[in-house]
Amino acid sequence: MIKVKRIDHVAIAVADRDASARQLEGLFGLATGAREHVAGQKTDVAFLTAGDDDAASLEVCAPAGNESLRKFLDARGPGLHHICFEVDDLPAALSSLKAAGVRLIDETPRPGARGHMVAFLHPAATGGILFELCAAGHGGSPA
Repeated sequence: MIKVKRIDHVAIAVADRDASARQLEGLFGLATGAREHVAGQKTDVAFLTAGDDDAASLEVCAPAGNESLRKFLDARGPGLHHICFEVDDLPAALSSLKAAGVRLIDETPRPGARGHMVAFLHPAATGGILFELCAAGHGGSPA
C-alpha cells in the first residue's frame, strides 16, 4: 500500500468561508494561513492552524460554484467533509491504490489549494469517509 507522511488537513464544509474562519479563529485562537479561491475545484478555502507550521491544518471549505459541495451542505449542513493525507509521490500512490482495486475519484493528480497537487479517493472504498491525498506541487496563488 501507500506511505502517508502526515495528516495535512481536516476539511469542514461551510456555507461562508470568511464568517466560519473568523468564528473558529475566535473560539480556538487559531491563526489564518492561506486563503484562496481554488478555481479548478470551484471552492473558496481558508486554512487555520494552531501555530506550528508542521501541524495539520483545519481547512474551511465553501462552495463557489461547486455543486457537489453545495449538495453536501444542503443534505447535511456544515461539518466534516474530508481528511487529507500528505504523500511523497502522489502519482505513485494513486497507481498503487488503483492496482489494489481501490476506487478513485481522481486517477491523476490535479491542482489544489496552497500549490499542492491533490487527488480524492472514493468514499465507497474507505468506509464512507472522503479522503484526499496531496503532495507539494505546482506553486499556487493565494487569494
